[in-house]
Amino acid sequence: MFTLIEHGEVYAPEPRGAQSVLLAGEQIVKIGAVDGAKLAALDLPCELVDATGCLVTPGLIDPHEHLIGAGGEEGFSSRTTEVPLTQLLKNGITTAVGCLGTDTTTRHLSSLLGKVRQLEADGLTAYMYTGGFQVPPPTLTGSVMDDLVLIDKIIGVGEIAISDTRSVAPTLDELARFVSLTLLGGMVGGKAGVVHFHVGPGKARLSLLNDLLDKHEIAPQTLYPTHCNRTLPLLDDAIAFAKRDAYVDIDTTEENLADGLRYYRDHGGPLDRLTVSSDAHAIGNTLKLYEQFAASVRDHKLALDWVLPLFTRNTAAILKLAAKGELREQKDADVLVMRKDSFDLVHVFARGRHLLKDGQVVVQSENES
Repeated sequence: MFTLIEHGEVYAPEPRGAQSVLLAGEQIVKIGAVDGAKLAALDLPCELVDATGCLVTPGLIDPHEHLIGAGGEEGFSSRTTEVPLTQLLKNGITTAVGCLGTDTTTRHLSSLLGKVRQLEADGLTAYMYTGGFQVPPPTLTGSVMDDLVLIDKIIGVGEIAISDTRSVAPTLDELARFVSLTLLGGMVGGKAGVVHFHVGPGKARLSLLNDLLDKHEIAPQTLYPTHCNRTLPLLDDAIAFAKRDAYVDIDTTEENLADGLRYYRDHGGPLDRLTVSSDAHAIGNTLKLYEQFAASVRDHKLALDWVLPLFTRNTAAILKLAAKGELREQKDADVLVMRKDSFDLVHVFARGRHLLKDGQVVVQSENES
């Protein structure tokens, strides 16, 4: 099956002007001039998509989602629901990474793995972190390293809580031990092998992660802290940490993403070391990733060519998803088509499958209403 997306303005994520994008199966096979008439003359199955007045971009990568729900910190009534496929598609998310949070007693890694495989069967790309807030982290096989090596969908460990009353206050040596095991598992399994840290509002902020770099043989890109936009002092810490060649993540929970992006940029934060996540469905937080992405560019006038990599290329880099995050030949056919004036999402292609068409989801899991 071929799909030809014509007359759109391509951001790959860097601007490439008006180009055609040709998809074949699950891959992008050409970006540039494509003769639609000659393609049609081949008498092969081909869908033509007119992207006039639209932007064509890579699909978004969300590196932090509670795919099977989260919450529970205020009792059982505060438990949240699973993230449905329809929400992911309407947010332009073609790759999602699931995690557990505080509750690793009634939420299970096996259930998360099942959800990840369900999303894959529905056409998206999905991965997960093993573990949760606690140290030592829960695992599926009994070992962080074995989880990474033996389970294809596990790409790291997380989210481990630090600087938070919900943290179990791991010692520096404890952290160094399982960070090293995560790195080893990633090396053997061909995975990112990152440790994704939930950073709370505590006064220690990122000091524990800096100590890991200062006192142990830890590679900076193994440590991947999130929620770094909780406070300006924490964001200052994140800027300094990113300058040590680590990646840092900010979320969209407070609906003020543009403010955090401006502050990070204006205070010298390395733009190639920043990513954005949704933290959905944490308690009180629905999926706002696309809404905040669009608002940052449309309403706050931030340049698309530096905002878009924070949702695509940078995330693919830290998670070592080589086929993701860019519109390039031989990359996965994860493509968004959005109105240039309103940023309304028109089409979503995930691994070449047309899953959102003219703003409407055209495929969904049987158990979703």
